[in-house]
Amino acid sequence: MSATPPPSVPTSGGFVRRIGLFQATAINMSQMCGIGPFVTIPLMVAAFGGPQAAIGFLAGAVLALADGLIWAELGASLPGSGGSYVYLKQAFQYRSGRLMPFLFVWTAMLFIPLIMSTGVVGFVQYLGYLVPDMSRGASDAIGLGIVALVVLLLWRGIDHIAKITAVMWVVMIASVALVIVAAATHFDAGLAFTYPDGAFEFTSSTFWIGFAGGLTIGIYDYLGYNTAAYMGAEIKDPGRTLPRSIIFSILGIMAIYLLLQIGTLGVVDWQRMLDPHDVASTSVASAVLEETWGKGAADVVTVLILVTAFASVFTGLLGGSRVPFDAARDRVFFRPYAKLHPKHRFPVFGLATMGVVTAIGFLIGRHTDLATLIQLLTTVMVIVQALAQILAASVLRRRRPGLHRPYRMWLYPLPSIVALVGWLVIYGYADKNSPGRHPVEWSLAWLALGCVAFLLWSKREKVWPFGPREITEEYPPAPPADPEPAAVASA
Repeated sequence: MSATPPPSVPTSGGFVRRIGLFQATAINMSQMCGIGPFVTIPLMVAAFGGPQAAIGFLAGAVLALADGLIWAELGASLPGSGGSYVYLKQAFQYRSGRLMPFLFVWTAMLFIPLIMSTGVVGFVQYLGYLVPDMSRGASDAIGLGIVALVVLLLWRGIDHIAKITAVMWVVMIASVALVIVAAATHFDAGLAFTYPDGAFEFTSSTFWIGFAGGLTIGIYDYLGYNTAAYMGAEIKDPGRTLPRSIIFSILGIMAIYLLLQIGTLGVVDWQRMLDPHDVASTSVASAVLEETWGKGAADVVTVLILVTAFASVFTGLLGGSRVPFDAARDRVFFRPYAKLHPKHRFPVFGLATMGVVTAIGFLIGRHTDLATLIQLLTTVMVIVQALAQILAASVLRRRRPGLHRPYRMWLYPLPSIVALVGWLVIYGYADKNSPGRHPVEWSLAWLALGCVAFLLWSKREKVWPFGPREITEEYPPAPPADPEPAAVASA
């Protein structure tokens, strides 16, 4: 067992390793449990067609755990700032130069703000509970105003980000806890565990289409289990801390989600969640509080959920805008994205671009549906992040067998296989779960456009394929083993 380093160990990138296990786990969990569970329970019920929807959260947890073990090995052995960007750069530089990290940043420019746009959609849905007569045009204007307000706050510079994050964490925990406790006080097992005919017909294609849709929603709810890995250069003893923080956060959120899902189904009839005119289809947490503790309590919790939604968009865009900045500064993305605001020192182009995409994603979600938006952002993630990272773990084991790996994936390659199957199921069924929306085709088109952008960028920068590949094995091999006692004695 390696000794824990002192709390302020400088790294080569100028960062200081201050974040321990508790903080890393809290960072992951705060990103995992934002507005997501409050808006996806009805979507999960619709995907499965009944209260058996809890299967979706369990399946999402299994995929998150399998994928999380990949993140754990890569993060422990390559503990730098940037997460996937670092892993793909190190694994694929031997054959394709900077193509894979470039494409990761390119796709992140789409899927990160799309994730944030789901928070804006959730904000507007729950605001509709407090203002039921709000028109579609007014709700669209409010959603766009929320995006503009977030960008404006971040544009002016915020000096107390840690305090804002802490407030978000407390409000989110309070919201979830109140809904779970309220549901427990009025729980009806007959509602929660009475399933429709054919609910578990595993030979039916309908079941598996619903399962794929539920798995997509489930993994969307767990997204964030890898947040600490993006801060690898600031994690104390990353070889131990990162794997544990990932596993603990997934297990903790799984328990919260199951209590929330089953508790909700034990209070609100699941068929109400399928009625677009019923408040349970858009603001299910508010419906639970209204059924149990009355309208006043429902209004209070709805306000807490609105704060959670706003804060999740705020912190998400704050962190997301740094992704293209870090890459451009490292000469792996377009140079303008390395520009900082002269006074407030934030990435100007990254924040502006992601703000615009968040606004567009919000309008897509409002004028199609939230499930379509989730399908789109997950399909964009699958190829360049999820599947490429599974391959990266195996490539690095083969290319750099001597790389220091303080954590090695349990039961390798089984977690990689489970993650591969799960992501392929999500991708393969995406079009069937969003008929007429073509999320697979859109994701492939975005990837193809990214390849064209890479060729233009690489030609300008004179790097592969228009220049030599630059191989930089930045992370050290494993330290030599201690000498045997007998050898020491004879020396």
